[in-house]
Amino acid sequence: MTDLPYRRNVGAALFNRNGRVLIARRADLGPDVATAWQLPQGGLDEGEDARTAVLRELAEEIGTDKAEIVGEVADWLHYDLPPELIGKALRGQYRGQTQKWFALRFTGQDSDIRLDQDPHPEFDAWRWAELAELPQIAVAFRQPIYARLVEEFATFARRG
Repeated sequence: MTDLPYRRNVGAALFNRNGRVLIARRADLGPDVATAWQLPQGGLDEGEDARTAVLRELAEEIGTDKAEIVGEVADWLHYDLPPELIGKALRGQYRGQTQKWFALRFTGQDSDIRLDQDPHPEFDAWRWAELAELPQIAVAFRQPIYARLVEEFATFARRG
């Protein structure tokens, strides 16, 4: 496992005007899995700037670019996949991901969020959630990162 590299990735905590954060349900896990929810995130292309990538990922995954970056975690955060997913998840090429996380303010309307823009959507549902919910809705190996995001982005979880 330690021979495999980490996949470089960006993540988006998208906050609405009420200080709630967008979470989306993974289509491949189904509606009955309590930890099927996550924040939008995706791979960083070779030579791509992380700020550019996070806006691209929002457009690809949730169908909107109506957002502005308002903050970021200074460090790159990483997680390891559990042993049963090594060689299966992330195309079998990585042991986990190293992620640059951004806080973004949503500048659009709820109708601007369109999960149906991709022919193979990653998500099948979305909702606004309290930031403090993040660790409880995530799969176990992502919970420490989401707990860190709760601390780092608390200031953005306020109205206005």
